[in-house]
Amino acid sequence: MNDLELAKHIATTAGKLLLELQACGLFAEKALGKAGDRVANAFIMEALKQQRPDDAVLSEEEKDNEERLAAKRVWIVDPLDGTREYGERRGDWAVHVALAIDGKPEIGAVALPGLGLTLASEPQMLPEVAPKLRMLVSRTRPAKEAVAVAEALGAELVPMGSAGAKAMAVLRGEADIYLHTGGQYEWDNCAPAAVALAAGLHASRADGSPLAYNNANPYLPDLLICQKHLAPKVLEALAVYSKEAAA
Repeated sequence: MNDLELAKHIATTAGKLLLELQACGLFAEKALGKAGDRVANAFIMEALKQQRPDDAVLSEEEKDNEERLAAKRVWIVDPLDGTREYGERRGDWAVHVALAIDGKPEIGAVALPGLGLTLASEPQMLPEVAPKLRMLVSRTRPAKEAVAVAEALGAELVPMGSAGAKAMAVLRGEADIYLHTGGQYEWDNCAPAAVALAAGLHASRADGSPLAYNNANPYLPDLLICQKHLAPKVLEALAVYSKEAAA
């Protein structure tokens, strides 16, 4: 199977394993999250080893191997994005499987097992933007920058769990803007960015610069995903807020 088919298959299968683990009734909330991380990671790592043995892998749940920095093809995975939500048996968690080629998010699959969906990096019909904009924020710690931008744009705040769930909510028409400034790593946003870009959405850093992957330091703290015509408005509002906050 090709890279896209493989990413979708691995993400979907990992999601099914996580659902079975979630339903077994053997784990309390925090223990369930830890078990989910381990089980999904073990499956993904073994699947990639078998199917793409010559590619490098960067996973949230694995010790980083600096040899990946010399690789052209690097799989960037988050076996369980939204561990807290998974442990709480909510639906807003995800599985991320992405392939960065020369640092670009070329292939991605985001499984939303709680919804029975896997979205991948292929052309998709974009939803219409709502008359009143809706901006996604963390359900537990919304960033002050996002709150300020939402106020400037007259947007409604939509709290949600994992990064993958929020990014895919834009693609699914549940919200219009996902602006994150509270800190992420490459595995948090590589697959969502690949899916968003392939669908024709805007996906960038919070200053509008391109997203780049397979860096020595995988910390990638900010992200903007929205429809392309909204991006200039969001970036301008964020720049105004940042300038005022620094004054």
